[in-house]
Amino acid sequence: MATVIRAATRGSTLARWQTDHIAALVRAVDPDVVVEVVVVETLGDRRQDIPIWEMGGKGVFAKEVQAAVLDGRADLAVHSAKDLPSGSPPGLAIATVPERGDPRDALVGSTLDGLGPGALVATGSARRRSQLAWLRPDLTFTGLRGNIATRLAKAPEYGAIVMALAPLARLGLLDHLGEVLESEVMVPQVGQGTLAVECRTGDGPGDRALRDLLRQIEHRPSRIALDAERGFLAELGGDCDLPAGAFATVDQAEEVRIEGMLASLDGHTVIRHALTGPGASAEALGRRLARVLLDDGGGSALLDR
Repeated sequence: MATVIRAATRGSTLARWQTDHIAALVRAVDPDVVVEVVVVETLGDRRQDIPIWEMGGKGVFAKEVQAAVLDGRADLAVHSAKDLPSGSPPGLAIATVPERGDPRDALVGSTLDGLGPGALVATGSARRRSQLAWLRPDLTFTGLRGNIATRLAKAPEYGAIVMALAPLARLGLLDHLGEVLESEVMVPQVGQGTLAVECRTGDGPGDRALRDLLRQIEHRPSRIALDAERGFLAELGGDCDLPAGAFATVDQAEEVRIEGMLASLDGHTVIRHALTGPGASAEALGRRLARVLLDDGGGSALLDR
């Protein structure tokens, strides 16, 4: 007899791809599972005319999806981990993290060196803007929001636009690439390229069974890396209006290397530092890195500006 699992997600093409991907992973473990999609419109989807940080930051793409699980309309929520605040709301937890996609950023429309003096670059991300301004102080910037198709359609209006690489790969749109920006050039957003599946933390048999099922599709190195990066974000108390990023990698011995970045919005100051430590203490390592940047790297003064 089929087991029905209701998955809450945003309605974009990318969000639906992500949910279908989770469904395929779950069915590979248990072919009797049927995943029903529950589409939820979020504040971030409704108000694309307002910068994300003016609406309250990351939660604008997650709160309504999380609410659908908490009120029983859905059993789990599928998120881009980069859209999540640093902690789940009471009653929810990240139950599984599948294998991470490509975490890097990319330029569409040009390469970095191909941009002429004073070229206009479109991005809605303070993190991307500050790092590009550090690399190329001559560049000018404007905001850009919308789904993948909308942003790609607007790309010819600018010298370049900046996007996460993973969505382009997932939707078969890599032919639009101008240049992939390595993490040494641009530190990615916390959780970029990673999917996170939240479900309820209750002790009911259905909730326990779902958590047991989801644990079977977890990719441990990706989970460890996400824990480290979210620890970094939690210690900062940061959000989308904070020029900050972190990128963790995990080796076969589960040793973590995490690099973090803090910057001024104008890109005049960029602070970077990296730490290594055991995967068993990934979150604590991320938090320690944030303290190094804030206390020893001058980040606290930077954030007070």
